[in-house]
Amino acid sequence: MQSATLPANEAHRRWALRQYDVLDLAREALFDEVTSLAACVRGADCADLFGRYSRKWFKACVGLEALETARSVSFCAHAILQPCVFIVPDTLAAPRFADNPLVTGPPNIRFYAGTPLFTAEGHGLGTLCVIDTKPRELSEMQKDAL
Repeated sequence: MQSATLPANEAHRRWALRQYDVLDLAREALFDEVTSLAACVRGADCADLFGRYSRKWFKACVGLEALETARSVSFCAHAILQPCVFIVPDTLAAPRFADNPLVTGPPNIRFYAGTPLFTAEGHGLGTLCVIDTKPRELSEMQKDAL
């Protein structure tokens, strides 16, 4: 398994996360609605999250019971480094993810698509992502919707 590198602007990203004051707060209906919409677009589990230092924390989530996972195994830690939607159609066919514990054990991720959420200054706060237990592809319309 290959863990993602930290963004070059990690210190600024952490500062921005603190400024938005969204971490470790109670769930909010608006964020749950956004994740439900993303799940409908793909028909899969999904999570809207804001990354925190050594872990990823779910601000909203549909279809998963976890509230957070280690950043070292996070697919979203890879997605936040991308300028657009990051897609892994089949995690078992992707060498950097095939032995990831989130693939080899619960929640048994086989598909991942995540779009980074950036501040106006370009700091990646987190991702809106869709996961599934089956390999999948996204159409151009689904990518645009995500």
